This record gives sequence, C-alpha cells and structure tokens, in this order.
Amino acid sequence: MVKRRPGTTPTLEQVAALAGVGRGTVSRVVNNEAGVRESTRRAVQQAIAELGYVPNLAARSLAGRRADAVALVMTERDWRLFGEPFFSETVTAVGDALAETSVQLLLTLVRTDAERQRFVEYARGGRVDGVLLMSVRAEDRLPDMLADAGLPTVLLGRRSGDEQITYVDADNVGGAREAVAHLVAGGRRAIAAITGPLDMYVARCRLRGYRQALEQAGLPAPASRTVEGDFTEASGRRAMAELLERHPEVDAVLAASDTMASGALAVLRTAGRRVPEDVAVIGFDDFELARHTDPPLTTVRQPLEQIGRTMVRLLLEEMEQPEVAWRHVILRTQLVVRDSA
Repeated sequence: MVKRRPGTTPTLEQVAALAGVGRGTVSRVVNNEAGVRESTRRAVQQAIAELGYVPNLAARSLAGRRADAVALVMTERDWRLFGEPFFSETVTAVGDALAETSVQLLLTLVRTDAERQRFVEYARGGRVDGVLLMSVRAEDRLPDMLADAGLPTVLLGRRSGDEQITYVDADNVGGAREAVAHLVAGGRRAIAAITGPLDMYVARCRLRGYRQALEQAGLPAPASRTVEGDFTEASGRRAMAELLERHPEVDAVLAASDTMASGALAVLRTAGRRVPEDVAVIGFDDFELARHTDPPLTTVRQPLEQIGRTMVRLLLEEMEQPEVAWRHVILRTQLVVRDSA
C-alpha cells in the first residue's frame, strides 16, 4: 500500500508505485498519449483517484515555475452579503497590497462541498501559489483541506479560539468591550446587542466583549436583550424592532456591524426614538457608510487596510518558506465617536 504524509501533495512517483508501472507510463496516461494498454490505463487512473493526484500544469510546462497568482476565496453562502461593504473593502485592501508585487489576484466564490473539492483540485494543480480565505464559518473544512494539500493559506479571522491555520484578525472582544464601556460611561443602563451570525467566531467574540463590559459595570445582560442578525441592514431592522417590542426601556444598542446599525437607526426613527437622546447606537467596522447615516454613527474601527496587507505579507512568506509554522496576528481596534452615541 502506498501512503502519503498528511499535508503533502501526491506525486507522480507515488501514483506509479501504486499502479505498479513506471513513471513514464503515468505521464503518458496523464497527458492522454497513445501507446498505453487499456488495462494499464485503468490501473493508473484508479491510482490517481485513490491518491487524489492532480497534475501540476505549471510544473509540466516548466519545472519549478510558479503561477505568480494567489486566490482570495469568499465562502459566504448568502449571495446578498457580497454587496456588503466588508467584502468590497477587503478585496480592495488585499488588491492594493498585491499591487506592489508581481502576483496576480484571483477572486473565487466557494459555497458548497462540491465547489470546495473542485477549488482544492484547481489550486493543487499549480494554478495558484497560495490562498487567502475570508468569511469562514465554524464548520468549514476548506482551510483544513488546503492545509492537507500543502497549500500556503491565510485566513481573515478564524473559525475558533484554537485555530491552527495562519490568520489575521481584529481584536473583536476588546473592540466590543470598549464600545459598551463608552455607553456605560455615558449613563446608559439598558444596553442591548444585535449580533452577527453566531456560527461565526467573529460574532461570538463581539458578543463576548459586550457581555464582559456589562459584567464589569455590574449591569444585567439578559439573553432577551440580544438578537442575532446576519450583518445585513435588513437583519438590523428586524432585530431592532424585536428589541423594542421585548424591551421598550432599551436606551442603547451595540450592533455588530455598521450595516446592521444603519438598519437599527431606521427602525428607531420610525418608532419616534431620538438618537442619541433616547437610544444611543454604536456599530462595528467604520465603513464609509458610518459617516453618512443620520446621525453619523459611532463605531468600532477595524483596520481593514492593515489586515489586508498583513494577510498578503504572511502568505508571501509562507509561499517562500512552506515549512514555516502557522502564525496568529490580532490587530487593535479603535472606537470612533460620532453623534449616534
């Protein structure tokens, strides 16, 4: 039985050994050349399937040549979210960082298991030299599949607190904690939260910071004052309406994104609640949107440009030194105070 080490890419030699033929025979089958008996061809094809071998097109054209391309992969399942500022600003930040190099950026959407497998085979075939991943949820296996294939990979954010893939993240716990502490310092006592989808670690971290700040202030944090959204404006509207119905006494809300905060502002305006006099609102991200809401939005700035540049730097380093250990980078956030709080 021919085995390969986890994290390594199957080789032509391993296929040949498993099929019981020479390396040249495998090469002729891969290139669909004549002169190979049908039984031998089937044996080689079976070995290729069993080992998960993918021909490296770049190596076949010129040994040792790189693709000079990296893929930025978005794994979000809901197409609506690609219109949110987070995605466009991340793509811009990564693109700007790569513009200073000779490396091309390929933008790819991967949402299903079949698409994951196809992408891994595509990437392992020598078409890209590394992968940047964003919007990865807790159960997503794609980072592990890429690591098993030996592909340099860097995540924006992380799936859990014990992530074992290189990632760059913002201090989401600290940012949310600072935002709620600001609300408490302003005299707010009935503070609610609109979270992101809780199957994403970033949303759970922002919720944790919210709860920590209330605990430190000796204020209650009943579960009914927390409503889950999905980072869209529509979910911010829905969550704010639910909070007002449950707790008319709410005097402040932390929304886990600026777009959800924008939705919350619209609902408060319709309900006749003044911002910030009756209800203070804080968002998270500091997108351009935050400067143009009515009133302008107090928010937690995460340094997306710095995040993008750091992701690119770490990926390029892993491409040069594949044996380097994974690294974790958490960048500071900043509370930006405007009129809404």
